[in-house]
Amino acid sequence: MMIPKKVKHRKHQKGSVRGSAKGSLSVDFGQWGLKALESRWVSARQIEAARRAMSRFAQRSGKVWIRIFPDKPVTKKGQETPMGKGKGSVDHFVAVVHRGRIMFEIDGVDEITAREALRLAAHKLPVRTSIIKREL
Repeated sequence: MMIPKKVKHRKHQKGSVRGSAKGSLSVDFGQWGLKALESRWVSARQIEAARRAMSRFAQRSGKVWIRIFPDKPVTKKGQETPMGKGKGSVDHFVAVVHRGRIMFEIDGVDEITAREALRLAAHKLPVRTSIIKREL
């Protein structure tokens, strides 16, 4: 699972996931990409599940690029803990994905394999997505 090696601040505020992505709007590395159509938090577990689904279907041929990284810590208080006494400890990490962001790319496989691999990866993610081809 992907987690940051070092963070500047141990706990973050929730923040907003509204608006469109500023960068990573086009397929830059591979031939096919998976684009987010809505803004949402994507956890490290979901990213890993999508990566495994893609590489397993492509039978480890070709190359997969992951264009998002979970660098935002999400905290959670223990079960049946009373209110107060500060913020909970860090539970997991998420990537903040805005609308229009390219999340995954794949290359080195034919179109049918690439589309199916990206479709399987999309089922593991909490965002609506579309499969796009690189503009030449």
